[in-house]
Amino acid sequence: MSNGVSWTESHDTKGMATVDFVAERAGKRNVTGAVWIPDDPNPGAPLMLFGHGASGDRYQTPIPELAQRFVEDLRCPALSLDGPVHGLRAVEPGGREALFAELRRAEAVADMVEEWHFGIDVAFNRDDIGKRPLSYFGLSMGSAFGIPMLAERDDVIVSTIGLIGTTGATANLRGTLMDAASKLTHPIFCIMQLEDELFPRDGYLELFDALASDDKRLHANPGLHPEVPLEELVFSFEFMKSHIEGTAVKRIVNPLAE
Repeated sequence: MSNGVSWTESHDTKGMATVDFVAERAGKRNVTGAVWIPDDPNPGAPLMLFGHGASGDRYQTPIPELAQRFVEDLRCPALSLDGPVHGLRAVEPGGREALFAELRRAEAVADMVEEWHFGIDVAFNRDDIGKRPLSYFGLSMGSAFGIPMLAERDDVIVSTIGLIGTTGATANLRGTLMDAASKLTHPIFCIMQLEDELFPRDGYLELFDALASDDKRLHANPGLHPEVPLEELVFSFEFMKSHIEGTAVKRIVNPLAE
């Protein structure tokens, strides 16, 4: 144990080497998660952050698939945190049922946001990571907590969010999400499911419109909440990669031009 943080060598669901951690905090719940370390880390690359959905944990699909690409292709270290009642700090009965009970607490979002900041510092304090900019991928619950967290930071290069809106399952968080979205100015890619059983279309669009970034994209696909097409994950990686590498160019093409 060092500085209240214990580390355990592990592997994600794709078999990639990771290091799980448990950070003990006096009078507060533990913060738990996992980090991926490139064999040859790029000191200029951001720390890639992952937030998972309500039914998963730090290794929920597609986090391991995306982590592999960021770690191997871009030499980014990566950090994935367990949600408030998930993974190494699971609360029965788990999943959405445990999360919905958690969200009835007035401090639920603020607590998880504070834990994100704490977890990021845990990663920064590792000699093989160090302090660096951030990038973020988090859908559904990963956006419910991720958007407010991102709003409190000034070191974020780019993010992918989505599968969330201001109506439906998170209607009680509308004010928090709208306020946080209005503070996000970095490039953002958003994913929307048109038949989402948890989040109606109007709430998706209200949240997207509130984002303050002048480089924001919304891709909408047919299907229920979890039915995100694989190509959207590929686009997410390429979108984020271009901003991380500084090669992103926003071109406007008028298809009606003579």
